[in-house]
Amino acid sequence: MTVKKISHFLFSIFVTAALLAAQTQPLQQPPSQPSTGTQQQSGPPASSAQQPQVGQQPEANPNQDEHHISQAEADELFRAVDQILEFDSKASGLPIRHPVKRKLVSRQAVEKYFVDSFKDDRSAKRMTQAEVVLKKFGLIPRDSSLEGILLELYTDAVAGYYDPKTKTVYLLDWLEPEAQKPVLAHELTHALQDQNFNLTKFMKNAQQKKVGKYDVLTSEVLNARVALMEGQAAAVMVDYILAPQKQTIESNPDLARALQAGMLSDDGSKIMQKAPLYLKEDLKFPYTYGLNFVLDLLKVSKQEAFAEAFETPPADSRQVMQPQTYLQGQQVPPLPMPDFEHLLGHDWRRFDVDSVGEFDLSVLAREYGAPIIEAESMAREWRFQYYYAAAKKGVKPQKPEDVSLIYVSRWSSPDAAASFARLDGDSLKRRYKTSRPVAGESGHWTTEEGDVFIQQQGELVLVTEGFDPVTSSKLRDGALAAIKSGR
Repeated sequence: MTVKKISHFLFSIFVTAALLAAQTQPLQQPPSQPSTGTQQQSGPPASSAQQPQVGQQPEANPNQDEHHISQAEADELFRAVDQILEFDSKASGLPIRHPVKRKLVSRQAVEKYFVDSFKDDRSAKRMTQAEVVLKKFGLIPRDSSLEGILLELYTDAVAGYYDPKTKTVYLLDWLEPEAQKPVLAHELTHALQDQNFNLTKFMKNAQQKKVGKYDVLTSEVLNARVALMEGQAAAVMVDYILAPQKQTIESNPDLARALQAGMLSDDGSKIMQKAPLYLKEDLKFPYTYGLNFVLDLLKVSKQEAFAEAFETPPADSRQVMQPQTYLQGQQVPPLPMPDFEHLLGHDWRRFDVDSVGEFDLSVLAREYGAPIIEAESMAREWRFQYYYAAAKKGVKPQKPEDVSLIYVSRWSSPDAAASFARLDGDSLKRRYKTSRPVAGESGHWTTEEGDVFIQQQGELVLVTEGFDPVTSSKLRDGALAAIKSGR
């Protein structure tokens, strides 16, 4: 969905935010741990990188009770970069091509970096598109601000990050070195990925060919690639945490999953607790399913799980969630799409168009009332879905009622399609203030935002929301004709 083009823009600077920061401290030094687990590692001399200048911090933090690391602590942290980079290289099999630059930053500088990331025109447009569509689908509250929620999630307790644009790992002047070292193991894995595979190019190459006139594949490819990157980094970080106990993720994958689950628990963050389910799960997805994906590939070999996975990355969230489909080379073909602008005529204009992947569907089903196990089971039967959002000419959409939708999905069987159609129909009373079935017309409802039509045809489900009956019929017929003709 379009929100991924925003969230993955932020993931491109590889933040390990509240998901890791708040929970890392109790894990970074188990009771029997005598050291950081990397003291025996040797690496490039610390002098090969920029030395910390604690006395020249960008600005003082207004929170007078907040800890600021000393010069000695900063020296220790900068030396740890080289030690942990050596550990990461051994754990991942990715060679070190050159030392990693490092820089100490203040909380204000980090927060400004993220705030500024939202301010360019392209991000602002995507933010509006994503917010309106997510509200239309019922995935975030209608009275919420998507930008506000994302900023809170991404700036809450940031614990260091690597920026592929500057080739620099950024260390935080308000967290003690021991609290930052496990996160460094995560972020320096991104540095190794960047040195070996050029992460900027890797993400840029996620751009896919259009289906007809529309780019409905790129967001899923982005989702899968970020899951690969974060899954690898999470695996190495857990390896780092387990090293003092002389264990690895390969020797004890269940413990690795338990550690990761603890780090990703909502208990340590009030912001995560109150965040909408979809955004919360979207933020966790690369770390949870990404780690499981890497653990499955490690059963084949370390080379398969790291270097070879970058050379042949997963294609969509389905391959990440079901690693056997990746290993077997199974790919879900997209549904052919008609020219919706031609079908709608001059009175309408395109507002947004994108796909809904297996991960999206699993959360959508939960929001629509399905228990989590049922939702995950339903999502496994997904075989592609797209949506097209349109607005009346002259209307600049700011609210969900300003747009109308058509979304078309294909399922593994007619029974699976029927299950989704029923769930979608049941969801209308959750998503609209008024929702009434039209007497004598199966699959037709009226709402305060217009008519809703849900049509099942074999393994296909076609839904329109907000279009009048004539326009809805034209769009559904056009979608079916495109699928039948294969173009």
